[in-house]
Amino acid sequence: MANHPNSTRLNKAISDSGYCSRRQADKLIEEGKVTLNGNPVSLGDRAMPDDVIHVEGNLITENNNLVYIILNKPVGITCTTDLRVEGNVVDYIDHKERIFHVGRLDKPSEGLLLMTNDGDIVNKILRAGNSHEKEYFVKVDRPITTEFIRRMGNGIPLEELETTTKKCFVEQVSRFVFRIILVQGLNRQIRRMCEYLDYEVMELKRERIMNIELGDLPYGEWRDLTKEELQGLKDAVAKSENDSFIDREEKRKAAPKTGDANRNRPRNEAPKRESRLKNPGRRRGRNNRYD
Repeated sequence: MANHPNSTRLNKAISDSGYCSRRQADKLIEEGKVTLNGNPVSLGDRAMPDDVIHVEGNLITENNNLVYIILNKPVGITCTTDLRVEGNVVDYIDHKERIFHVGRLDKPSEGLLLMTNDGDIVNKILRAGNSHEKEYFVKVDRPITTEFIRRMGNGIPLEELETTTKKCFVEQVSRFVFRIILVQGLNRQIRRMCEYLDYEVMELKRERIMNIELGDLPYGEWRDLTKEELQGLKDAVAKSENDSFIDREEKRKAAPKTGDANRNRPRNEAPKRESRLKNPGRRRGRNNRYD
């Protein structure tokens, strides 16, 4: 069935139903909470159109009512679909459809949160290589300097995540507030970046995701996307998918063929191997709260 033209990866079939995102579907599969025709499944398994899929005991059916909303998330609400968590965003919105959040804002943060039951668009938005913009306004605990702005924009090494943040746009708004536009979504990224430079985030608000802006949506309330917003979102996703494919093809063509680096080496000389150096960094400080 792996090569059958009508088969679909199991995680995609689950996300297309609106039950959860592909990432969450993979997690549920790993936890043994998914069955296919009554049988246990593994990551990478595929399903046919007439197969019976259960997730956490729930029958998965075709989703014909797609929902796209934005919430002005208040501080204290947790971005999780786990209904056992007090103050979870699903219970807070209490939508009649089963919806889930696209990315997340941590509990002490506020602002724009996109929610949907369209698993396909969630997967495309969250795909790391697509570099979708997210804009934030951040208040810190002490005066901002030009050096702070420069270093934030050039990238900060995060040892605990074994990476350095990508270069990004950062500008000072006032003595204690700056604006930042990210194209990646690392866990607690802005807070970790500030901690590295000995700043503490006091307030963090997301104002925009791609073409979707928070605007004048009241604090704690939600609304459906307009037709124009939804079309703009789909167009942006389609463009980034195409650009990402072109970039991958260009990199593939530009890459040296296997063995090129060692083709002309002396017969008795061992092949050259590249060393990898980890970026230096500091461990994160205490967990910040929004007061």
